[in-house]
Amino acid sequence: MSGIWGSRDVPWIPPELAEPDGFVGVGGDLSPRTLLRAYAEGVFPWFNEGDPILWWSPDPRGVIELQAPAGTPPEAAEYGGLHVSRRLARTIRSGKFRVTTNQCFETVMRACGDCRPEGTWVTEDMLAAYAELHRLGHAHSLETWAPAADGGDGPWELAGGTYGVCIGGLFAAESMFYRVTDGSKVALAALVARLRARGFALLDVQMKTDHTGRMGASEVPRTEYLKRLRRAVAMTGINFA
Repeated sequence: MSGIWGSRDVPWIPPELAEPDGFVGVGGDLSPRTLLRAYAEGVFPWFNEGDPILWWSPDPRGVIELQAPAGTPPEAAEYGGLHVSRRLARTIRSGKFRVTTNQCFETVMRACGDCRPEGTWVTEDMLAAYAELHRLGHAHSLETWAPAADGGDGPWELAGGTYGVCIGGLFAAESMFYRVTDGSKVALAALVARLRARGFALLDVQMKTDHTGRMGASEVPRTEYLKRLRRAVAMTGINFA
């Protein structure tokens, strides 16, 4: 996009110039280069099947703080600002779920887009694009597993999960899903604990929803988010896997 915005080889305007709704551009492609630059600049794609590629950077921005608030009990500090209820903490400790990483990235991503009454943003083009990011080591999934419904010694089945994009100390969480009660909550708790343990600085959830709000997500002004983002993506030596 050029013209009054100057010479830029990306289809979005600088997020600092966007309206609060966050719409920053249309068009372009979903190549790894474009996607990684987008996330590094605080921009992400979001569009439905049949629409052109739309780019967004909302104000305010939803985040889950990785640092635990002052006064957090030691047993809860590993979850940072995530709200882990006593019931959920018991579920995590019980071993009801197993947690893995990068075991079935495409399955997790597709499940995140299933059964959405408003339609799905997990189009075949999006799936292929993020699968390529995963192959290149820039996108990751975290899965939870529960015993088969019939009990016994049957295999464990996918119960929930989440996925996102990593750049430096940023983890940009895209979505999560569950098939078993608490499957997504346990996945999110495991994600936060993993990011903290590996030195990540910023967990972006794009927009605060009722669900993520109950889990502890907060909102920060876009200007503050972009400052934190620049510091996070400049970090080195951080590895999700």
